[in-house]
Amino acid sequence: MKLDYKVWAVIVLAGSGLLAGAYAVGQKQGGKTAGATADSTTQGPAAGGAINTAAAQTPPDHPPLSAGAATAGNGKFTHFRVGNRNVKGIYADGDIVWIGTSGGVIRYDVKTDNFRIFDNKTKGLLSNGIFHVSKLNDWIVAGTYGGGLSIYDQKADQWKNLNIPNGLADQFVYDVVQVSNGDVWIATWSGANRVRGGLLTDPSKWETFTVESTKGGLPNPWVYGAEEGKNGEMWFATEDGLARYKDGKWQNWQHEEGLGAPLEAVRDAIQFNNDPAKSSSHHAQQKAEQGLQNVDIAYNPNYIISLKVDSQGTVWCGTWGGGLARFDGKTWRNFTTADGLPANHIFMLYLDPQGKLWAGTNKGLARLNDDGKSFTVMTTADGLYADNVFSMATAADGSLWVGSFGGVAHLAGQQR
Repeated sequence: MKLDYKVWAVIVLAGSGLLAGAYAVGQKQGGKTAGATADSTTQGPAAGGAINTAAAQTPPDHPPLSAGAATAGNGKFTHFRVGNRNVKGIYADGDIVWIGTSGGVIRYDVKTDNFRIFDNKTKGLLSNGIFHVSKLNDWIVAGTYGGGLSIYDQKADQWKNLNIPNGLADQFVYDVVQVSNGDVWIATWSGANRVRGGLLTDPSKWETFTVESTKGGLPNPWVYGAEEGKNGEMWFATEDGLARYKDGKWQNWQHEEGLGAPLEAVRDAIQFNNDPAKSSSHHAQQKAEQGLQNVDIAYNPNYIISLKVDSQGTVWCGTWGGGLARFDGKTWRNFTTADGLPANHIFMLYLDPQGKLWAGTNKGLARLNDDGKSFTVMTTADGLYADNVFSMATAADGSLWVGSFGGVAHLAGQQR
């Protein structure tokens, strides 16, 4: 089933300069080229233009990406081409959209069409690889690949970096969330941090939870997501299952309890063999410990890439090849391509302002229908820039921003 979208415009923003050199955005129009350097303000691309940037490699442990940038489809939309960048985080704040890429952070002003680019040449932002971008009070926070947690004070126009000496569990930061009591939780690749009251600059407020300190309650050091539950409990996505922290106690669930579809149910639908275990000793060790060492395709149902908890308290887990898992606290239900998902690798989960669940996969964007068991799918034919979807946000006007490999699609005038 396809989305009945009327796409008015597709605006794609991204950049270059991964780990090296300036972040440059070039616009080709009428034989002239305009460029923007790091930490600068520039007029955005006009409709129909093209952005060409130097190629770069994604991190070796990053999930495999689909090929190339999208091309013009059925004439309902326009694409802007960019370099080989993934867009892992998007945050819409009024007329400003913050875009986290593997080449830095972009601040885009929707009204003026101006953008400003921050990269590792910007003081206080140590890494171009951005996993996460959101807002914490008046600050913009960026979780980075190897550069810790960077915070942008918009009033002072300054970035500040928080790292291991400040209490951060690891310099690789995947998620940041502030919960109802004011605490901030940070998901890293060496456990999770809690910062009491959200007082990030007070070292005494920091606490670290690891596999060792929780006695295995947190089942794996690589934490990819943190979410607050309906009753104030915390949920964590890890590479070895789902963990819950409630009233000082930990509990976790793995594939043997129902997380992720069984291999025989998804094997034929997995069309690529880019198994992270083949390029990373860490992933290989994890698979061996989970009894999956003989699985030669991209499948690990315990590997939760994305996580959301809806208003009813239902936990949704996006797995690596095992589809979308639904957990109500007692029972599991797994959704796969057999249920209408475009693919079984769920890179992203997003709850829109209406409470609808969206899943970004390696073959398109899916929205869970009101019946709770079927999906409506959107691909490049409907306006996506590329079919691999890593991030999503809803602007104040109801338009959608969807991040993929190579760019961001801004979808306006959609019919839901």
